[in-house]
Formats: sequence, structure tokens, C-alpha cells
Amino acid sequence: MSQLPAQAGIGFKPQHYRGLLDTKPSLGFLEVHAENYMGAGGPPHAMLTALRADYALSVHGVGLSIGGPAPLDTDHLARLRTLLDRYEPQSFSEHLAWSSHGDAYLNDLLPLPYTEHTLQTVCDHVDQTQEALGRQMLLENPSTYVLFDTSTIPETEFLAEIARRTGCGLLLDVNNVFVSCSNHRTGARAYLDQFPLDAVGEVHLGGHEAEDLPGGPLLIDSHGREVAEPVWTLFQEVIAKTGPLPTLIEWDNDVPDLPVLLAEADRAQTILTANPKGQLYAAQ
Repeated sequence: MSQLPAQAGIGFKPQHYRGLLDTKPSLGFLEVHAENYMGAGGPPHAMLTALRADYALSVHGVGLSIGGPAPLDTDHLARLRTLLDRYEPQSFSEHLAWSSHGDAYLNDLLPLPYTEHTLQTVCDHVDQTQEALGRQMLLENPSTYVLFDTSTIPETEFLAEIARRTGCGLLLDVNNVFVSCSNHRTGARAYLDQFPLDAVGEVHLGGHEAEDLPGGPLLIDSHGREVAEPVWTLFQEVIAKTGPLPTLIEWDNDVPDLPVLLAEADRAQTILTANPKGQLYAAQ
């Protein structure tokens, strides 16, 4: 499997199809959510087929529930394999989260306790996924709003150990880092200092909302607005260490006109271009 270009990309939305097709903006890649393309045909596939001829592709899953205790849905995995074989994307990713229980599918990506038992479950699920799909996957750090008293492993160590045991890569969502650390009143820079950056195959940037509560602000990972300035600052610091990485602008709700989205991608690309060789790689 080839790699995504170390450039800025955007999430594809159908309302942008004609603009992308007609103007062919300079983008490193497009990303789509896997579950929107699991049918056999129709307009979604017609649009994606046309765009795939011009752009690299990242497929991002939101329904595998890889952190759940139940066995993975083998039918879902089979449909994923069919989709990936059809489009041969340069990247496939999922979340360190759970989203189903029995026959109930929840419209959320829920956190899990970081324990040795959960670690083994997630590793088993990642192994099963990579074998079923015939490719390496990336696992994304979550945005969280609660912590578990039963957790015994820091999240960064948990992710690093999954990558070490399974050979998967990691997807670093910088906005998720900022949201989670702000909600838990911890330092985002301290978190990133401990993150296994050498395992990162893709970066996500998105917007968030803030709610004022008696105990302080609560940030919500909304994907419904521009990237916040503190997140841009953290992203710039990460790229100064790593060098350029494939970087997605996520904007899934209240989707703006295409030029607004492209402006966000241009800002990310400016940061990537300004850091042709990061400190981590320069030291090797």
C-alpha cells in the first residue's frame, strides 16, 4: 500500500463535488467516511470514482467499535475489505473508541478504560482488522470528556503499546488532544511530549465548541467550525518535530463553502512546507 502524500487534505462532502471536479485544487488527498460508501453503487460511488482519478484517498472508519468488549462484526469487516479493494486508498484509519453494544449502535465514539485487559482486547481487534483488510491501519486518539478510575495506563503509553504489539500506525488528532487535555485540566504540550510521534501516519485538525460550566469550560469536538488558534499552535510544534505529515482538515457539520475549507487546508500546507525536515528526523 502506498502512503498518503505529506500534504494537506480535506474531507470530501458531496456539495463540493462539482467545485473539486471543475477546479481540481492542489490537495494532497481527500478523506471519506467508510460507512457512507458501503452500498454497491449510486451517486456516492460515481462521485468518489471520478475524484479518485485525481486525488489520493484516505478512508476513515467510524463504526468498527474497535475498543468494545464484544467481538468485531465480521460482516462489517467484509464490507470494509470490499470498499478498500475497490478504491485502493493510501490510508485506512479507525478510532480508539467503542460505539456499539449488542445489536445497538450508538451515534457516538465512546471512551474506554486504559487497563491491561482493555489493551489486550484492542490489540486483538487491531490484529483481526489488519488481517481481514490485508493492510496496516491507523488508530486515532479520542476526544474524551470523562476519565475512568479503573485506568492504570496513560493514554499515550496505551497507544504506543498498541502500535508496538500490532504494527499499526497512529492517527494524531491534534484537536482531540487539545479538547481532552482542556477538559481534564492537563497540559496538551505535556501529552504531546509523551506521544509516540514516530508511529504517526496522519494528522487530523478540526474545530471545537466551548460550553461554560460551573467547574470551568467544557470543550466539545464538534467538527463544525474552523481550527482554533491554540490547535494551530500545537500542530506547528508537532510538525517542527516530525517534519511534514499527511494532514486532514475535518469539517463535518455546518459544512462551509469549498473556498473556506480550502483556506484552512492552505494554512496547514503553509506550516508543512515551512518544516521540510523535523527535529525528530533530522536527529536520526
